[in-house]
Amino acid sequence: MRVRKTLFMLMTADMDRAVAFYRDALGLRATSSHWSELAWGDATIALHAGGDGTYTETGLGFEVEDLDEGCAAVLAHGGQVRRAPADRPGEPIRLADVVDPEGNGFSLSQPKA
Repeated sequence: MRVRKTLFMLMTADMDRAVAFYRDALGLRATSSHWSELAWGDATIALHAGGDGTYTETGLGFEVEDLDEGCAAVLAHGGQVRRAPADRPGEPIRLADVVDPEGNGFSLSQPKA
């Protein structure tokens, strides 16, 4: 067997809103005209109908250049900041926990200089 693609699936109640969030807040690009898939490099986020907006921790994380700017973009596009940016003791990163408009929780991180 040979794997062709790896998907990270998130549930959504409002597909258009979810696509717009990941496209506009995080800069992911649409990769399929048949499904709601967005990508950054080799990583693909696949949005699937059936969510109800309930908070769900996904384990998904994005490393960004500017964590404060990333949190502002999440807020500007209808998401929430669940835990504000903070240093991680013993780790060379700052981390924030955020939520998309569909209730999917994920992290944003920035390496410390």
